[in-house]
Amino acid sequence: MSRAALLVLADGRFPAGGHAHSGGAEAAVRAERITSAADLADFCRGRLQTTGLVAAALAAAAALGHDPAELDAAADARTPSPALRVAARKLGRQLMRAARATWPTAELDTVARAFPKGAHQPVVLGLTARAAGLGPEDAAHCAAYESVSGPATATVRLLGLDPFDATGVLARLAPELDGVVERAVSAARLAVVDGVDALPAASAPLLEIGAEAHAAWPVRLFAS
Repeated sequence: MSRAALLVLADGRFPAGGHAHSGGAEAAVRAERITSAADLADFCRGRLQTTGLVAAALAAAAALGHDPAELDAAADARTPSPALRVAARKLGRQLMRAARATWPTAELDTVARAFPKGAHQPVVLGLTARAAGLGPEDAAHCAAYESVSGPATATVRLLGLDPFDATGVLARLAPELDGVVERAVSAARLAVVDGVDALPAASAPLLEIGAEAHAAWPVRLFAS
């Protein structure tokens, strides 16, 4: 396992397309659910414990070698919003392009052919971690961190929030993030034996509703 590979994959400059997505923060800002660093902390905590947990478990399961098609179907079942499904597949397609250029493997090629419009991003993230020689904990950490770092970065642009305050929010969430990763990896290991129903299915209805409203906006800064 290479810690340097983990840094490359987790780097916000890795060309996976995440910079164009706010993780639901744009809709939350419009609805005035995020107006300050304290609101951002609450938003990120809720996102981490729901969609972040689900994404981390899917990524960990993919890194463990679970069938990508089964995981993609499980991701679909855990994403009620059509807008979020589209966004997840677009991000998965972009990440797959970057992954195949950076860590080319036959497994990535096979999945890319099977999902020409993109598999769900957490599944591709786990496959990418596997191609890079990383383990399920690494994949889960990347997925969980992305679930909160995207909204934090977006809120700086949307609200003019002090970047130091936004980074402080992420730093203070670190212990919770580690706990989410532990739960996600445990579920992923169980899923290898018991199937994808063992993976978490935590929901975030406001994120789903916000995503559908956001997709209909005529003007928006972020894709989702």
